[in-house]
Amino acid sequence: MIRTVGDFGLTCGTLPAGARNSITDVPGVRVGHSTLRDGDINTGVTAILPHDGNLFRKKVTAASHVINGFGKTVGLTQVQELGTIETPVLLTNTLSVGTCATALIRDAIRQNPDIGRTTGTVNPVVGECNDGPLNDIQALAVTEEHALAALADAREGAVEQGNVGAGTGMSCFGFKGGIGSASRRIALGGEHHLGVLVLSNFGRPGDLILPDGRRPDPRRPAEAERGSIMVVLATDVPLEHRQLERVARRAGAGIATLGSFWGHGSGDIAIAFSTGNPVDHDESRDLVPLLTLNEARIDILFRAAAEATQEAVLNSMLSAEAFTGRAGKHRASLADWLRDQA
Repeated sequence: MIRTVGDFGLTCGTLPAGARNSITDVPGVRVGHSTLRDGDINTGVTAILPHDGNLFRKKVTAASHVINGFGKTVGLTQVQELGTIETPVLLTNTLSVGTCATALIRDAIRQNPDIGRTTGTVNPVVGECNDGPLNDIQALAVTEEHALAALADAREGAVEQGNVGAGTGMSCFGFKGGIGSASRRIALGGEHHLGVLVLSNFGRPGDLILPDGRRPDPRRPAEAERGSIMVVLATDVPLEHRQLERVARRAGAGIATLGSFWGHGSGDIAIAFSTGNPVDHDESRDLVPLLTLNEARIDILFRAAAEATQEAVLNSMLSAEAFTGRAGKHRASLADWLRDQA
């Protein structure tokens, strides 16, 4: 079930949401999940595809920003150096990053047999959070087949949220966390969108601040912030790499609004891409034209990134059902807490 802040009378910011209020409001973007739930195994993979074509051949302009670097991502150094993404983005648990990277490499080679032969190698992009409290992470249960299943499941339309895919075993502010999404509609020379998908697994119990100022109590003792959050931002506004990095940085404002201080043990990382400036792998021209945003108009994207990130995290928690995982560890649902306060 998808539950959003609007279902509980809450509002994040002032910009209007897109029709689906999800990252898939950006035309062409698709999301898929592969979910594993079997006893102590509670984990999975979530895939974000910027478009439905061959990403290696038609890359998207991209950037990343490390808010706090206690994380084990793959591919971000090349994203920062070259300013493009050339595979889908996969999210999973910490110890399954390598498996998912291998799956992306095999999938890219299947589509492009010249990789590593007559053209360059491929740069897989994978992000993670540690679902160890609710999942037997040492079991290494995620396989390449699970990663490929998430890719095959990718679709336009409403994004399944909460206890699904990579979010199956995640916790947030002492409650159940997981996958969440939100979007903002932007008027810039026509209608555009900025969408966000998060994998929420961060925040000390008791630190969460709702948009109306309430501080939900998960009835768990406060502890060091050792979780993480992956934020994937997508837009169809034509942006170049430097502008995308600036937009990605503003995801931190949305996270901070919720009450997080990006603790020492938290891996807080944002990845942003634009579908408005595709990069042709086989480009033969020496000079290519570039359409990009007038920098004086970028504030609206900053606001959209902050608002949609805040809302996506809350949606991940509201869509998540109460959950009992590995060794009987339990996480309450934020939606249940809000209903009890009504």
